[in-house]
Amino acid sequence: MDGSPPLETVRLTRDQVRQVDRIAIEEYGIPGMVLMENAGRGCVDVLQSLGIAGPVVICCGPGNNGGDGFVIARHLQLRGFDPHILLVGDSDRLRGDAAANFRILQRCEIPVTSLTLWDQAKVDHILEGADWIVDALLGTGAYGEPRSPLDQLIPHFNSSSARRLAVDLPSGMDCDTGSVAKVTFRADHTCTFVASKVGFDAVAAQSYLGVVHVLDIGAPRRIIDNLLAT
Repeated sequence: MDGSPPLETVRLTRDQVRQVDRIAIEEYGIPGMVLMENAGRGCVDVLQSLGIAGPVVICCGPGNNGGDGFVIARHLQLRGFDPHILLVGDSDRLRGDAAANFRILQRCEIPVTSLTLWDQAKVDHILEGADWIVDALLGTGAYGEPRSPLDQLIPHFNSSSARRLAVDLPSGMDCDTGSVAKVTFRADHTCTFVASKVGFDAVAAQSYLGVVHVLDIGAPRRIIDNLLAT
């Protein structure tokens, strides 16, 4: 729309992010799978632009953030790279679009390792030789301290020599305030969807976000402008 601010300058709250997805799906008829597909593919575009020199470990939770991670793995495989999924939790907890993308992932025969309890030997084996760690664990709806085994897993990622990319925001960061948990993923790059989040401007957030890339996932611009105008 004429006069709309550049997306790079827009900031959205947790509630606004939910509204963008809901309106795009319910009022514009854009399937959630399409939004998730665009999000995951956009992350792979960024990864490839930054260079991929080895395996990519995508760490997924049971929600839609994890669903984005499943799409990332599929597009990495499609482009000739070596993805490995670390699924934190039981696949039976997956629902909706995330579950659908997990089923597609399984048919693609992409390696999946499940982690329900902290197991350093298992994690070290998966991370061996990894060039990138992708954080698709907790999305914008999460707040508070990450629970076990994330409270041990995330510091392990932060101490790895692999480069780190966060999907939408680093796990452990509050979307609205930018406050960080005692255990927060420290990203070199963050691929955030639709627009940056209001919490990204907080001083505490700066050293955890790395370089922020704002990715278009296909939600109509009119939705964002209408939300900003209310």
